[in-house]
Amino acid sequence: MSFKSQPISVGITKTFPCSYIETELEQLLVLQEDNIGLALFEQLLALGFRRSGGTIYKPQCPHCNACLPIRIPSFLFTPSRRQKRTLKNNQDLIWKIVDTQAESHYELYETYINVRHKDGPMYPASREQYNHFIDSGWLDPIFIELWNKDRLIGVAVTDILPNSLSAIYSFFAPDEHKRSLGSLLILIQCRLAKLMHKEFIYLGYQIDESRKMNYKRDYTPYQILTSSGWQQTPEE
Repeated sequence: MSFKSQPISVGITKTFPCSYIETELEQLLVLQEDNIGLALFEQLLALGFRRSGGTIYKPQCPHCNACLPIRIPSFLFTPSRRQKRTLKNNQDLIWKIVDTQAESHYELYETYINVRHKDGPMYPASREQYNHFIDSGWLDPIFIELWNKDRLIGVAVTDILPNSLSAIYSFFAPDEHKRSLGSLLILIQCRLAKLMHKEFIYLGYQIDESRKMNYKRDYTPYQILTSSGWQQTPEE
């Protein structure tokens, strides 16, 4: 595979049990490169790839195509009534951007995984696992922090690219679940994309069959990557 002047090598993993649909097997296309430029990575995002740490991958499952790459056109997005309520109900919170990891980030992540995702592949949380999916060596994310007075209650790990933002992962204080902080962090990223004049926010994969991964269609209008390219839903 070649992009402009940079050829890249792509491998494919063996099949393994899917983390999201129990009856399916998962298989991934994986880029085997030590250094990827931001413009090239953004091209790969537009082709449906994602990153975890320094690994860039795309589902290529033998009998399933449930993982649908999804992105939000930032300048077209308008919060729904429910999302406006989420914003209103969290006006007492403060958010800010930092460009380095903090010990409090990992502590919050550990609590989040061990309380909310005991049935998932990331349980139990570990520092090695946390560093592995954030650190890449060729791209430093930003960390959007949510604060309730002097308490850190949410973090969104986000990549900034030339024309887009890519949401890597968000985690929050489990005891603050009534605030809909997962939704709030996405809404903040939508706002940030507009402020930074970025065209898209990449949210990863929408998986309709997975209860934990089928929420991304709530942010409209959105675009889904199909065999015919990116298709936009009508505004709801």
